[in-house]
Amino acid sequence: MARAPFITFEGVEGAGKTTLAERFADWLAVQGISVVCTREPGGSTLGKHLRPMILHQPLDAYAELFLLLADRRQHTLEVILPVLEQGIWVVCDRYADSTLVYQGYGRGLNLELLRQLNAIATNGLQPDLTVLIDLPIEVALARANDPNRFEAEAIEFHQRIRAGYLQEAAWATERYIILNGLEPSESLLAQLQTVVKERFSLR
Repeated sequence: MARAPFITFEGVEGAGKTTLAERFADWLAVQGISVVCTREPGGSTLGKHLRPMILHQPLDAYAELFLLLADRRQHTLEVILPVLEQGIWVVCDRYADSTLVYQGYGRGLNLELLRQLNAIATNGLQPDLTVLIDLPIEVALARANDPNRFEAEAIEFHQRIRAGYLQEAAWATERYIILNGLEPSESLLAQLQTVVKERFSLR
């Protein structure tokens, strides 16, 4: 049996990706599709312990990176791959692209090194579709409602994050779709439903 689709959601702090991912997973379930909705950091047993450290503990850029990679490796092996191999769709709020963008474009770590480490952490698993919600940083940060140390970074950091996402999307147009985060959530969900129906041959 071929593995089920793996769909990830990305965006800057306050973009609305968590809400859209959850609503999309609910829609899939209504269609009769078995689906698991998960997140990074925190989707594995290990990740539940690491998430508070990653989001709230002062960390060196490499310490932050290694914690995120440990979480991703365990998450992929413990949750994502076993579920996909059972024919169950996986919807994930953040995945490897977050590390490329936040630790690469944002923190200034070497992008090629990050791609190599991500390949190890993910066991080579790539999303079938990545949904990027894009909107101006000022609007996104005004909406953010989960205070953490990433949100507290300078505006320039968040601008680098946004630019990084758009650059990665431009390099992987076959995998990414970009949604305008200024539009109502109902509109974003409808656009995503249309793309998914076409790409995965849903009725």
